[in-house]
Amino acid sequence: MGYKQDLLQKIRDREARIGVVGLGYVGLPLAVEFAESGFRVTGMDVDTDKVGQINCGCSYIDDVANERVRRLVDTGNLAATCCYDDLQHVDAISICVPTPLRKTRDPDMSYINQATRSIAAIRRPGMLIVLESTTYPGTTEEVILPEMVGSDLTVGQDIFIAYSPERIDPGNTKFNVRNTPKVVGGITAACIEAATALYSAAADRVIAVSSPTAAEMVKLLENTFRAVNIALVNEMALMCDKLDVDVWEVIQAAATKPFGYMPFYPGPGLGGHCIPVDPHYLSWKLKTLNYNARFIELASEINASMPFHVIDKITAALNDQERAVRGSRILILGVAYKANVDDVRESPALDIISLLRQRGAKVAYCDPHVPQIQLESDVRLHSRDMSAQLLQDAHCVVIVTDHSVFNWEEIARYSDAIVDTRHVYRDRNGGNIISL
Repeated sequence: MGYKQDLLQKIRDREARIGVVGLGYVGLPLAVEFAESGFRVTGMDVDTDKVGQINCGCSYIDDVANERVRRLVDTGNLAATCCYDDLQHVDAISICVPTPLRKTRDPDMSYINQATRSIAAIRRPGMLIVLESTTYPGTTEEVILPEMVGSDLTVGQDIFIAYSPERIDPGNTKFNVRNTPKVVGGITAACIEAATALYSAAADRVIAVSSPTAAEMVKLLENTFRAVNIALVNEMALMCDKLDVDVWEVIQAAATKPFGYMPFYPGPGLGGHCIPVDPHYLSWKLKTLNYNARFIELASEINASMPFHVIDKITAALNDQERAVRGSRILILGVAYKANVDDVRESPALDIISLLRQRGAKVAYCDPHVPQIQLESDVRLHSRDMSAQLLQDAHCVVIVTDHSVFNWEEIARYSDAIVDTRHVYRDRNGGNIISL
């Protein structure tokens, strides 16, 4: 029996051992899903705290319940380690490490490079290696493939390499690893077959595309589509503001069209792990091919300008009280990048707070999901407990993240002025409430 058939048989019989490198918001849910599907899974992360929590049966991801982790650890189907050597006997490895941007908006490939080199040191014949981290088109073939093959192994015969973009949406209670279709693209037909078999055990539907580069482009198209359309509606909000038109009314009416239109909504700026970052991977790659991704660059410019628009709204709210920004007490409600999560990566709230502090405002924030935030290296803020006194003490309250835990009626009752960037008060623009 060849390596491919042996691997496929192990997957069918749930005898394949699975490794997941990177146990964050993507890796841990994937590891849990594989383990619940009957595989023995070893998760690897350099963060000793994460590894310790998993091995104690605890979850640090809101979307993964402690009970699920504890049950899988107790049955022996899930374990965590900080050592790559503990993965040398697994049959398949999914790489789910971070892929941030540098300050220059170039891809930071250090996590992928480190994981690739470490896995290459323990790879063996018959192993399937799948990259899930969002990255630029060509990464799997240009970075992963050269490290994993060589004179001793032939891709598609002795070792199998593929790309499958993560599609995790933190805080989404409707879609998860199991019921979100999984895209896979392999170096060869055998690689596609092996990756399809593996992910079919954890996802209800798997869509195979012709190559890893096509699969990489799928992810970038998905998030570029969102970034560009959010930028369009953000600019529409800016234009409606100039025209003294309610952009929310315009969007609501446009959404009644049953064809040819999909509603997007303006906000204080883009945040999170994907939409503000992923399109720049595509833009960077195209620059190496002497092509300017104009839509991406323009969308990024517009979305990045929204925190400044929020500052203008805050300034207007304070002007109505005959106050300057300098010295005013500003309360930010919500610093997570979206509702009901604890993730502050790329959150526009951080930009808004920094801009206000630069202008001399006294800024506090309340976010039950985020106990503290780090601004500059020497500046750390802690979340304040919600109270009527906290609201009354603020000259302006700014709704940046519309967590469901907030009592909007109470907030409106005790606040002198509210800048509502999330359209919480849908029918109450005016008075002490200023809409985006």
